[in-house]
Amino acid sequence: MSIFKKMGGWFKDSNPDIELTDEYVELEADVKSKKAKIIIRPFTLENFEDIKPVVDSIREGSTIALVNLGPLKDKDRIGLKRAVDKLKKTLEANDGDIAGFGENWLIATPSFATVFRGDEEQITEAVKKIEPF
Repeated sequence: MSIFKKMGGWFKDSNPDIELTDEYVELEADVKSKKAKIIIRPFTLENFEDIKPVVDSIREGSTIALVNLGPLKDKDRIGLKRAVDKLKKTLEANDGDIAGFGENWLIATPSFATVFRGDEEQITEAVKKIEPF
């Protein structure tokens, strides 16, 4: 007796009231269209280990991270360099973008976004147009 015949007995229906046929029922998929959400999330680095949630959120692909480097910069310059290097490598591997603004801030984006790098005059003019005064 072949192994397939032996196994065939395992898969027989134990309920004789149910009739199995070759017909099928077509069901509609209950798919709700969902807009992709982009999260802009602030992070503060106080030590090197604080870079892990930033890197994880970038890898997920829906978070733009605003990273405050100030506390780590004041405490541990070597930890700051390691954290920034790790963030840069992650963004490079994921086709993301990174830029600094101010003295203590970085913005890190996943692959769907890039950071505007116009000259200072363009940025100043753009801000003046949207300010109410």
